[in-house]
Amino acid sequence: MKLLQVPQGTILEIRVKPKSRQFRMKLNDELVIFCRETPVKGRVNKELVKQLSRLFKKKVEIISGFTSKQKRVLVRDTEVKEVEKLLKRGA
Repeated sequence: MKLLQVPQGTILEIRVKPKSRQFRMKLNDELVIFCRETPVKGRVNKELVKQLSRLFKKKVEIISGFTSKQKRVLVRDTEVKEVEKLLKRGA
């Protein structure tokens, strides 16, 4: 799993798998997020941002990979250690 500290917060590199039965995360060498929505009209991206915002209780935005399964997500105003701790608890 790749985490990068930047002045705005922490960047996560994730892989998204759409059309799953439930929203869940799998944490191994990489962070894989299973989303319920279909990859049509940004539905997966909306679900991803909504669920990650709930987990971190911070503003979350996709910074690259809008049309790809590989995405980079910025969690605003957080440190890498805090993100790691919450991901391990949530996965």
